[in-house]
Amino acid sequence: MMFSWRRRRATRRMARGGGGGGGSMAELTIPSHFLCPISLDLMKDPVTMSTGITYDRANIETWIEGGNFSCPFTNQPLHTIDSIPNHNIRKMIQAWCVENRAHGIERIPTPKVPASPVQVREILDKIAAAVGREDCEGCKSLVEKIKILVQESERNKKCIIANGTGNVLSSAFEAFSKPERFEKRVEILEEILWTMAMIFPLQEEAIKHLKSEASMQALVWFVRGEDKSRRRSSILVLKEIISSYPEKVSELGEIQGVLEGLMKLIKEPICSSSKKASLFITYHAIASSSNQEGFTKAFLQMGLVPLLLETLVDAERSVCERALGVFDGICETKRGREEAYAHALTMPVIVKKILRVSDLATELSVSIVWKLVKHESREGEDEDGGVKVEALQVGAFQKLLLLLQVGCSEWTKEKATELLKLLNNLHRERLECIDSLDFKDLKRTF
Repeated sequence: MMFSWRRRRATRRMARGGGGGGGSMAELTIPSHFLCPISLDLMKDPVTMSTGITYDRANIETWIEGGNFSCPFTNQPLHTIDSIPNHNIRKMIQAWCVENRAHGIERIPTPKVPASPVQVREILDKIAAAVGREDCEGCKSLVEKIKILVQESERNKKCIIANGTGNVLSSAFEAFSKPERFEKRVEILEEILWTMAMIFPLQEEAIKHLKSEASMQALVWFVRGEDKSRRRSSILVLKEIISSYPEKVSELGEIQGVLEGLMKLIKEPICSSSKKASLFITYHAIASSSNQEGFTKAFLQMGLVPLLLETLVDAERSVCERALGVFDGICETKRGREEAYAHALTMPVIVKKILRVSDLATELSVSIVWKLVKHESREGEDEDGGVKVEALQVGAFQKLLLLLQVGCSEWTKEKATELLKLLNNLHRERLECIDSLDFKDLKRTF
């Protein structure tokens, strides 16, 4: 059996260098017992199953995770899914690699022993004990061990999550978040935050600890800071809280500095996930029934409308959808619509998103235009129909017609139809051309 990928590698090397010894082109025969029966590749971490057959750990675990509980080589049932590291085979493979290093073969490193449930639970028990003693340093070193295990492999991560690590870490975070001596505990809180952000999604019990007043105060403290790593981890944890408990957004919004922190993360995102999390929380704050006007007013004073329009210009789909959701929420209030009316880019940017991004983005864009046009007529913001004129100028009429032609949800269809009627009140002659429109040409236009 030939080790073909090494042969290809040698060929590429020869093509680049234009030379090399004959040994570089030699075809190496790998001993068959060095190959995984599943992938037929050289094993990196050989483990033996209950049937006596040795596989590469990653391949057999993927096989079992797919719901297969029989030996793929013998087809015999696996009496246990536990595997035993085959150190003899691994050492033989490493020795073979060393012997053939002249042919470009690299020695396979010794794999690290994966985390076991017993090992994880032992560390978690020690963390709980350290928290009880208020031993910040001891707790920090134990949390670092969990973080290292998570980073080593996906298998470790699954084992750590399955054994309730999120609950223990969130409980520790709550305990160390209490106002007394808070600033002396920043380092351990940061370590816990970083590790929690690596094992999302958090379980219900974990979020219960994080939604406490002390925990949220600490999270906002990190959001307001300058350290990017802390800000990213804390905003992702806050998103987890609001996802499970939307009603907590009112309490969160009352914490000093959180709104400024959200605006900063939208304007200067650390990464895509932090920006999406910030928009998600901002949406829930604006949509909050308990203090919608107050939150909207505060965000508008900080320049949320121009910031959203700037974001929408070239945002990826998921960010665009969230930004449009926030903009739609702003337009629920009169103050929000006034800010939208006042910005010259509102109608061009929003109309452009119709049929350009996704079905959800189209629905939200139609909703925004509908609210602005509908409420302008009701509130008499512009006697000359300024928003309607602008909508017509940027092609809203044609896009709405095309939207009805290509199909959309019933809600969007209803609003699009109503919008067409409102726009027609200003330019009735537009509707007279509907029957003669060539929709194929119209599709190519957009």
